[in-house]
Amino acid sequence: PAWTNGIPDVICSLVQKSQEARNQAYCPYSNFRVGAAVLASDGAVFTGCNVENASYPAGLCAERTAISKAVSEGYTSFKAIAIASDLKDQFIFPCGVCRQFMREFGLEWNVYPTKSDGSYRQMTLKELLPHSFGPDDLSARYNH
Repeated sequence: PAWTNGIPDVICSLVQKSQEARNQAYCPYSNFRVGAAVLASDGAVFTGCNVENASYPAGLCAERTAISKAVSEGYTSFKAIAIASDLKDQFIFPCGVCRQFMREFGLEWNVYPTKSDGSYRQMTLKELLPHSFGPDDLSARYNH
């Protein structure tokens, strides 16, 4: 596609894999398809899609599906994640729960929200979730 001119291959590939994952979405209630592709520190890529459930809170977002697949294979260090949907005029951003889920694995990895044409923005998780709560906070000692 034209939008790939001058963009590093790894980012193009990640965006394309998130778009492919979007096609697998199980979303009979909202019809809002989302796909994600997460890049592990060693270059492995894991994809996921949203999986809805008749009991709405039991559904899973694409980002959490992809990360859970990676973790289940022994990966906990990530470089980037791309997220795709069918939104044409705006970028798809991770929901608050997904941002917190991603935070478990660090703040300094790149997030690529995309539009349906594959165009994207690059941000860090730290930019998407400032002043976050993470694993280090559980080990902090406070004087009262």
